[in-house]
Amino acid sequence: MENPVTSLRSWCWLLVVTLCLRLVLGWYLPVSPDEAYYWVWAHAPAMGYLDHPPMVAVWIRAGCALFGDGGAGIRWIGTVAAMAAIPFLAQAVRDFHAPAPEAPGEAARVAGIRGVALLQATLAMGVNAVVMTPDTPLLFFTTLMLWAVGRLMATGRACWWLVCGAALGLAFDSKYTAVLPGAGIVAWLVLHRTGRAWLRRPAPWAGALVAVAVISPVIWWNATHHWASLLRQGGRVGDWHAGRALGFLGELVGGQVGLATPGIFVLFMAGAVLVARNARRVPAQGVLLWMMLVPTAVFVTHALGDRVQANWPVIIYPLLAVAAAQVAWKGWKPAVMLGGGMCALVFIQAAFEPLSLSAHTDVMLRQVGGWPELAQEVEGRAMPGDFVTACDYGTASELALYLPRRVVVAMEPRWALFNLPHEIRGEGLMLCNPRRTFDRRYFASVEPVGSVTRHGRIRDAERLDVYRVRMNDPVPPDLRPEVAVLSRTLMAVTRASGPQDRTQAAPSAPSCGTACSAPEGPDDGQGGQDPH
Repeated sequence: MENPVTSLRSWCWLLVVTLCLRLVLGWYLPVSPDEAYYWVWAHAPAMGYLDHPPMVAVWIRAGCALFGDGGAGIRWIGTVAAMAAIPFLAQAVRDFHAPAPEAPGEAARVAGIRGVALLQATLAMGVNAVVMTPDTPLLFFTTLMLWAVGRLMATGRACWWLVCGAALGLAFDSKYTAVLPGAGIVAWLVLHRTGRAWLRRPAPWAGALVAVAVISPVIWWNATHHWASLLRQGGRVGDWHAGRALGFLGELVGGQVGLATPGIFVLFMAGAVLVARNARRVPAQGVLLWMMLVPTAVFVTHALGDRVQANWPVIIYPLLAVAAAQVAWKGWKPAVMLGGGMCALVFIQAAFEPLSLSAHTDVMLRQVGGWPELAQEVEGRAMPGDFVTACDYGTASELALYLPRRVVVAMEPRWALFNLPHEIRGEGLMLCNPRRTFDRRYFASVEPVGSVTRHGRIRDAERLDVYRVRMNDPVPPDLRPEVAVLSRTLMAVTRASGPQDRTQAAPSAPSCGTACSAPEGPDDGQGGQDPH
């Protein structure tokens, strides 16, 4: 009788059910502040942004074109991509590990299932398959790169260098950390005998040219914007607090135990050890080791002097899943069940809040709780013609998403780099967390008028102070570029209504065309982390 655990059909059905559940969650959960921020990117298209390359905006724009400006549109491409990567990862497992000679077909199939199951059951993949972040396309294209390298090692065909270069370039266009496994490939080419043999052929150089061509728009954007994005991300290496090294290292390890889930983390480490043992005699294991080793060394070195955000190392997870697939311990199935159970608990709490946790403890409550309702409460308080603004980019982006018929304004230095209108006149409401401060030079007057609260089903998520503000006319020249109009749905109506309206877009506001226009109708009400 066929064992259902190793039955390909059983696993396929499980993956279909997982896909459906993720799509439903993506439709149901409110959009997080960072997702709303990336949604603004999608409506102000560019070859780069201050925080990240543009791939997450490209995916969101494509999704919203099909399913509208809500949770489903923002997230569905990421959810489908997480599943679409599965056959590529399974093939990579087969290419990097030779199956047992006595049962090559069965061993390869079980190893492929094991690698896919381990990656899909991590909390990192579970969250990034539902919530859209730059890590979502990064994981997809990293998996494609891994597949291309595996095909190269298994077949020896030079054309796979071109596929590898394209996948690496697209991963870089998703998040700059993609350069790390790419650097690992370079290290293998230089330091391994098999790699040096490839350097005498044109294929790796052609693959590098393909990668450069794919990333060139992002580099061009940086070059024409004072290298703002690369300097922002690269500037982190200058932070150094050696006295807190043990604490930072502990946070790094603890964060990965949590995001990988404990059982899968152990298997990941065991797989990495086995790859290291085999690296000298098996070329495929050697390149896999270097692709893991370079990012790991960078993150550990960074942790000696500063905090490594828990999500940064997730780029290594597809590589670790391939490595762990060769660990044929019986404990892999309980590890997958534990990981899947932890993912399920996180999303059950996010959707239904069965546990009465504070916003400090409940990350999902803090990120997604109550945004649609908050926006509607603000809309009820605003007067006709008022603009709405906030002192942080996340809240401003949420308001722009959930108030498509209201002019929403953002005011921070980051907005100077956006292709958006940069002038606004009149008065309106501003929201600000009491723990934050804001620059009052934007305004001629600021008057506290109460507060609003984001609510989950049971607990409060956040209280925001509300101010009635009037813009300085004109705004000081050094601050004018930092003012951005995120929602333009009623801009033409506002201008045509004449002086009786309280809010007017300045006539000199630069146009960004239809790409910056807000959605035609209200969001469907369906639904983070720091994007830096």
